[in-house]
Amino acid sequence: ACPEEEGFPKAVCPREEEEEEEEYRRPVTFTLGNEILGLGPETEFQNPDAEVYMHFLRSHCCYDAIPTSCKLVVFDISLEIKKAFLALVANGVRAAPLWDSKKQSFVGMLTITDFINILHRYYRSPLVQIYEVEEHKIETWREVYLQGSLKPLVHISPSNSLFDAVYCLIKHKIHRLPVIEPISGNVLHILTHKRILKFLQIFGSTIPKPRFLKKTVQELCIGTFRDLAVVPETAPLHTALDIFVDRRVSALPVINDSGQVVGLYSRFDVIHLAAQKTYNNLDISVREALQQRSICLEGVLTCYPHEPMEDIIDRIAKEQVHRLVLVDENRYPRGIVSLSDILQALVLTPAGIDALNS
Repeated sequence: ACPEEEGFPKAVCPREEEEEEEEYRRPVTFTLGNEILGLGPETEFQNPDAEVYMHFLRSHCCYDAIPTSCKLVVFDISLEIKKAFLALVANGVRAAPLWDSKKQSFVGMLTITDFINILHRYYRSPLVQIYEVEEHKIETWREVYLQGSLKPLVHISPSNSLFDAVYCLIKHKIHRLPVIEPISGNVLHILTHKRILKFLQIFGSTIPKPRFLKKTVQELCIGTFRDLAVVPETAPLHTALDIFVDRRVSALPVINDSGQVVGLYSRFDVIHLAAQKTYNNLDISVREALQQRSICLEGVLTCYPHEPMEDIIDRIAKEQVHRLVLVDENRYPRGIVSLSDILQALVLTPAGIDALNS
C-alpha cells in the first residue's frame, strides 16, 4: 500500500514549546496582470489566531505522523543505479535512504532528482546508450557527481516536533525527511509535506481556522508569481530536464503555442522513463511524454487568483498533489502554489521565520 494512504496512530506526544525569535519579513507586493497581489505577512500573519497551526505542530512530535503501517525501501550504495530506480517504480515509492555497509550508517537519499541529474549529465542522443545508468553503482554516481562535496544526511528524530520537521523540509529545500531513531539508528519513516498537511487536516480539524484562510491567493501572495519556469509542449524532453536542473524546480507548467497551460510535467514523471525503459530517447516532445505516462499520475490542477486559500488547500489535500498552477481566466500561467508555500504560510510565517527564502 502507498504510505501516503495509511492511517495515523492515535497516540500524541506533547512537547514543550520553544520560543523563536520574532523576525518578521518586510511587506512585499507583487503584480498579477494589472492587479496587485497581497501586502505580505505583516498584514495577515501577525494576528493571534494566525498562530494556531504553529502551536499545534509544536505540540505534536514526528512520531505522531508516522503511519501504523507503511512501506520503506532502503538501498545499499553498492547497488546498480538501474536496479535501484526500477525498484523505486516497482514499489511505488519516490525515494529511498542509502546505507553504507562500510560505515554502517545511512549516508544519504536516492531520489528522482538523482535520476534527472544522471540523464541530464550523460544524455547525448537517441543513438548513444547511457551506459552510466546501466552499469554505474549508486556509490560511483555519488562520487562522480558530488565530487567530495557530500553533505551529511538531513534527518530528524521521532521526538522532534512536527514544527521542526516543517522547518527542516523547507529550509533545506528537500521533499523527503527521514525519521531516524537515535539509539538504534533505524529509519522509521520518511516525512513529506503531504504527510504533514494530511496530519494537520485530520487532527487540526477541531481547532479554529485562522481568519487569513478566507483571504484569496491574490491578497495573501502565497506562491511563486515571478520568473515562472514553463516548458512548451513541442520542446524536446531533454529541455524539460535542463530546466529542472538549471532552475531547481519540481514541476513545469506545459504551454501550447498560444501560451496557455495544457499540462504539467513534474520530476516524478521522469521516473517512469526508467519503468518504460525510454530514457535513451529524450528527443521526444514533452507532449508525447505526457501522453505516454501512466494515467495514475497527477495531472494539471489549477487555481485562480480570486479563490480563497482555504479552498486551494482543500483541493491540494483532496487530490493528493504537490502544487496547483495559478492561471487567469484565459488559462495563461500566472504562478505556482506549492505545499512548501502553504506550510511556510500556515506554520512558519506566524512564527516570524522565512525558511522558504533563506
